[in-house]
Amino acid sequence: MKTTKIEWTEKVWNPSIGCDKVSAGCKFYYAEVFAKRLNAMGIEDYKDGFSFKILPHRLEEPLKIKKPTKFFVNSMSDLFHEEMPFEYLDMIFDVIRKTPRHIYQILTKRDKIMIKYFSNKNVPSNVWLGVSVESAAFKNRIDTLRKINAKVRFISFEPLIGYVGDLDLTGIHWAIVGGESGKSARPIKAEWIEGIFAKCKGQGVASFFKQWGAWGADEIKRNKKMNGRKFKGKVWNEYPVI
Repeated sequence: MKTTKIEWTEKVWNPSIGCDKVSAGCKFYYAEVFAKRLNAMGIEDYKDGFSFKILPHRLEEPLKIKKPTKFFVNSMSDLFHEEMPFEYLDMIFDVIRKTPRHIYQILTKRDKIMIKYFSNKNVPSNVWLGVSVESAAFKNRIDTLRKINAKVRFISFEPLIGYVGDLDLTGIHWAIVGGESGKSARPIKAEWIEGIFAKCKGQGVASFFKQWGAWGADEIKRNKKMNGRKFKGKVWNEYPVI
């Protein structure tokens, strides 16, 4: 049963929360706004706002769900945050290994910490490992991801705030593309999306268009619901073949 509005997953699992800005895509991070809202509502886990913290009481959540489920891990943080203890990461991956019925989608902007963690560990076969690439300035994260032996490697081009240029998608299985939401959202251009999807098609990479966000195909700003999810007249809902 789907319990999140994130189009490309089914549930979220946040064994840690909170983060710090590390690149341009973080500027208007939705999770920070959401954390402030939860803090104002008096939710105990968010009493410190968006400060990073581990939440051991959430570790066993996936164990209680019997139906095979796609989990986005740490929608409210980055699993490879600088303050994340590797010992706690071990505990998270222990839960992942105990639940092979589930798929765990892990997305990071901290590719150097991710590759350090996996330098002497195997990636579980039910993990999809991804990096965020919001513009050409961050394509080096793809090179790092390629060095890690994961069954599925994916890239989130979201929020796409700049032209990414030429792409080498060797060893990549899935690409998510999406524009930014919110009152301060930066524009997305159709030609940026088209360039990414053309590369995906040419290199056999599954393509998923998440949303236009606040800026539509006509480059006019409006409510994101009005802009919808269609690109060139269709919804791109492809998933990697595994």
